[in-house]
Amino acid sequence: MTLAEWLAYIERQHPKSIDMGLDRVRGVAAALGLGRPARRVVTVGGTNGKGSTVAFIEAIAREAGWRVGAYISPHLLTYNERVRIDGADAGDAALVEAFEAVERARGDVPMTYFEYGTLAALWLFERADLDLAILEVGLGGRLDATNIVDPDVAVITTVDLDHQDWLGNDLETIGFEKAGIARAWKPLVLGDDDPPSSVLGRAYAIGASAVRIGCDFFFDPAPEDAADGHWRWREVGHAIDLPMPRLAAPAQLRNAAVAIAALRALDVEGDAIGDGAIARGIATAHVPGRLQRFERDGVEVVVDVGHNPQAARELAAWLQATPAAGTTRAIYAVLGDKDAAGVVAALAGGVDDWHLAGLAGHPPRGTDVDAFAARLADTVAAAGTRHVDVASALDAVLAQAGHGDRILVFGSFHTAAAALEWLGRA
Repeated sequence: MTLAEWLAYIERQHPKSIDMGLDRVRGVAAALGLGRPARRVVTVGGTNGKGSTVAFIEAIAREAGWRVGAYISPHLLTYNERVRIDGADAGDAALVEAFEAVERARGDVPMTYFEYGTLAALWLFERADLDLAILEVGLGGRLDATNIVDPDVAVITTVDLDHQDWLGNDLETIGFEKAGIARAWKPLVLGDDDPPSSVLGRAYAIGASAVRIGCDFFFDPAPEDAADGHWRWREVGHAIDLPMPRLAAPAQLRNAAVAIAALRALDVEGDAIGDGAIARGIATAHVPGRLQRFERDGVEVVVDVGHNPQAARELAAWLQATPAAGTTRAIYAVLGDKDAAGVVAALAGGVDDWHLAGLAGHPPRGTDVDAFAARLADTVAAAGTRHVDVASALDAVLAQAGHGDRILVFGSFHTAAAALEWLGRA
C-alpha cells in the first residue's frame, strides 16, 4: 500500500478516534521488540506551547551536533511532518515500512490512528542511532501512547482548560493527567509560574525533581528601549544572553526558556550543550502555523493554530504589542468541542472585523458555519460575516482588505492547514 492507503487503513482499525489507555500499545510495542528510541529522551506535554518547545529543543540539540528525532502531532499539510529524523521529515517509504512492522506485530489488537503513528515513530527512531528523541504528547499524558517510553526529562509547558471531555473540567484534574509523564527521580521541567498542586504533588510523591520557571530558572525580556533585540536566560550561577526567537509570539520566550532548562536538565556527562549552540538554536527554530506571517499586495496574513482561550490570550497580547497599520480582520474556524466563546472574549479587543468559517469537511468534530455561529450568539463575533470554509473566507476578506490591513486566520490545525494550502496556491 502507499502511505495514503496506509493512513486510510489505520483510521479504520479502531471504532473510536480516541481511546485512552496504555495496555494495547504496550502489548504491541512488546511484540515489536521496541527498546529505547534514543540514548536520551525528552517528553513534552502541556496545554499550549508543546510544538514550539519541541522545535526549540530540537534546534538547539542539532546545533550542538546531536542526531535528533522529533515526534509531533497533529500535522498541518502532510503526515510526514509528524516524524523528523536529523531535521528531515520521514519519507513515504520509511513510514510505510514502519506501519507494516506495526501491523505484523499487532495481530488482532485494535489501535487508534495515534497509537499506530506513535509505534511507527518509535520503530523508526530506534533504527536511526539517535542521541536524542523528543516525544510530543498527543492528549493529556498519563494515558497517552507516548507514555510507554520512560523519559530522561519530562516537560509540562502549561496547564489550562482544553480537551475537557477526556481530561476533566478543572485545572487540578487536567494537571494530574499531564503529570503522568513524570518519572521517579528524574527532572520534571514546569513552564507555569504557578502550576496546579496536582502537578507538584505528583512530582513530590514519586521523587521527581521539579525544575520550575520563576524559581529554578528565569527569563528576562529585553528592555523596550534596548537597541539590540535580546533576552536573557538564567539560573543560579549561570546566565546566557540570547537573540530573539524567530518565532514571534510573546509566549515564545517562555517556551524557549523551558526548552533550555530541559536540555540543561539532561545528564550528558561531557557531552554538554554550549551557550553558542543554545543561541543558534533559539534564533533558527521554526514551526509552521505559529504566528506565521505572509504578505499579499500590502495586506499582512497571519496564520496561527491557536484553538483555546489560553492560546487566544497569547494572540491578543501579540496583537496589542504589534498593532496593524490598518484594520485587523479575523477569520475564525474551530472544532465543535472547543470553547469558541472564550476564545472570542479573549480576542475581542484586538479584532475590528470578524469572519466565521466552517470546518464541515473535518468530521466528527468539524461543523458547518451556521452551527458554529449559533455557538457564538452572545459574543461580539455573532454579527461577523459567514463563509462556508476557510478558503472562501480568504477569497472574500482579501478582496475587501486594504493596504496596511492585517488578516488573522486561526482556530485549529485544520484552519491553519487550509490557510497555508490557500496561500500556497495563491
